[in-house]
Order: sequence, then C-alpha cells, then structure tokens
Amino acid sequence: MRNEFEKNLVEENFFKKEFLQSEQWRKFQESVGRKTFHLENDNFWVNIILHTLPLIGKYFYLPRGPIFNFQFSIFGRSQSLNDKISKQMRALISLAKKNQAGWIRIEPENEKILDLIKKNIKYRIIKAPHDMQPRETLIMDITKSEEEILAGMKSKTRYNIKLAEKKGVRIKKQEAGGEYVEDFLRLSKIMAERQGIVTHNESYYRKMFEVIPSEIIKLYIAEYENKIIAANIIIFYGDTTTYLHGASDDKYKNLMAPYLLQWQAIKDAKAVGCAKYDFGGVKIRSKNKEARSKKNSWEGITRFKLGFSPSTKPVEYPGSYDIIISFLRYWAYRALQWAKNFIS
Repeated sequence: MRNEFEKNLVEENFFKKEFLQSEQWRKFQESVGRKTFHLENDNFWVNIILHTLPLIGKYFYLPRGPIFNFQFSIFGRSQSLNDKISKQMRALISLAKKNQAGWIRIEPENEKILDLIKKNIKYRIIKAPHDMQPRETLIMDITKSEEEILAGMKSKTRYNIKLAEKKGVRIKKQEAGGEYVEDFLRLSKIMAERQGIVTHNESYYRKMFEVIPSEIIKLYIAEYENKIIAANIIIFYGDTTTYLHGASDDKYKNLMAPYLLQWQAIKDAKAVGCAKYDFGGVKIRSKNKEARSKKNSWEGITRFKLGFSPSTKPVEYPGSYDIIISFLRYWAYRALQWAKNFIS
C-alpha cells in the first residue's frame, strides 16, 4: 500500500487529469441515485458507475477510464507491464461479476491502452453501439498571453467577442447554487425545445451545484438590459478548465453572448494557472460511410468552438468499448438497440 506522500504525488500529477474520473464526479453520480465503485492499485485508477437497463439488467460504465499511470511506472520489462494490467483488469471483472453486471463499458485514453487491455483479458471486447462521450474534443493551450490567444482566433470570433462587449453584454460568475441556476434551467429548456434535443432533468443540474465543490464548478451568465440571455457551466479541475454545459435564448443571438462567455472563462482559467481550456466535443471527421451520409448535427457547435483555436488539432479517443461478461444479456441488449434504431 502506498504511503500518503506517494498517494498524493500520483493523484496530483496524474490521476487529477480527468474530471469524469474524479471523486467529486463520483460523489455527484451517487447524489443523483447511481451506485458507484472505486478501484485503485499503484498505477491504476478507476471510478465506476453502475447502470441498470429495463429488461436487460446492470452494466458497469467507466467514464474516460480506466486510467493506467505509465508516467510513474515501476514495471520495468514489458512482461511485468502485461502482468500488472492483467491483474488490474481481473479485479475489475471480478467486481463486475460480483455485482451482476452483464458487461463493462470502458473509454480508454488512447489506442495503445485499448490494445493493452485487449491483450491482457480473456473476455471478448468489442466496439459499443454508441459512444458515451465525444470521440473528439477541442483542448486549447492557454499558456500564451491573452493577446496571443486572441490573435490565434478566427477573425469572426474576435469580432463577435468585441461586438458582445460593444452591445453591452455583461458577464457574471456564480460559484454556488442560487438564483442563476434557475436561469440556466430556463435557458436550457428554451434551447432544448428549439433544437429538439433531450437534456438532463432539472434536479440533475441542481444536484450538480449542491454536491460539486464551488472551487471546481462555476456558473457563468451573460446579462443584457437586466435579462439573463445565456449561461455556461464551467469546471476548473487540475490544470484544465472545461466547458461542460451551455444554454442560450435564441431571441438574443445577434448579441453574440456565447462568445463573450467563453472568452471570460478562458481569461479566468489563465488567472488561476490552468494550462488548458477544454471546449468539449467536436466532430471534424466521420469515421464511416453511414455517418458521412447523415447530416452532421455537430456542424454548428464545431464551427463555433474551432473559431477560438482553428490551428488546434482535436484530441481523438478510441471511443466506448464493451467487455462482454454475459453473452446472453449483452446480445439481448444489442438486439433491443438495433430494434429501437430500426423503428426510429
């Protein structure tokens, strides 16, 4: 067992890189009624969310996990590395069996880790029918000066930031639950109806601000003539600030408030010493012919985000993969998914 100094060293320098694998996010998931688990052993860290589906039963979900810390590796030879990964994955599979999970949905950081997992487990692992988290994210380097960051933006993005300021849009920040949360919920409902999308229920967002510490979660709002017209939920974690959720009233789209909201969050991230600003999901390229034949619903949001850092290459993840524990339950799940997609 690691001593306290070693534990803090690893958590601060490696495991504190992915908010969806943080203890704060795990506690939030518990607060909205989900059972969670945690496994940790030297160079391995994973927080697990237990999901239950009607008719099918339970499965494990590892958001952006598991995490293997090769930076602090004490493995030495490759055979030792394989032995260690095999042991850690056996512990994960054993926990899943104990809790009657039919499969484990993982989201490895890169293809190398995915290949190592495939090599060191005896269970079949296949691509999930859909990705739980975006395959591509835009993460901008914000260690440069504000002037350099602005210069690296598309001219239209710089113009829209200045336009919002000129029109009198003002940005405010709330660090704990309060009146602005209700404004975010109102705007989120307006946006969902406009775009025909399904968002989380209101209690989900309220719990988020109740459970996640105020030094991590912030609510930015854009105000115009005493009306709140747009709002973003921003996460400050480790060396990265992340744009988590946003909502706006389309009646005021000519004021360009979302541009000013992002710019203020970027400046605040720099002020507290963050090195990266994560805009979240984008979609630059389609991975298959079927996806290319469909309208890209990500087109608008991708264009908006890329305007802040057009020279940044998005980070690409392998996506979600399923380790099959119960073939019967898993293929029943896939059959129901296929039927659902066919009907829709």
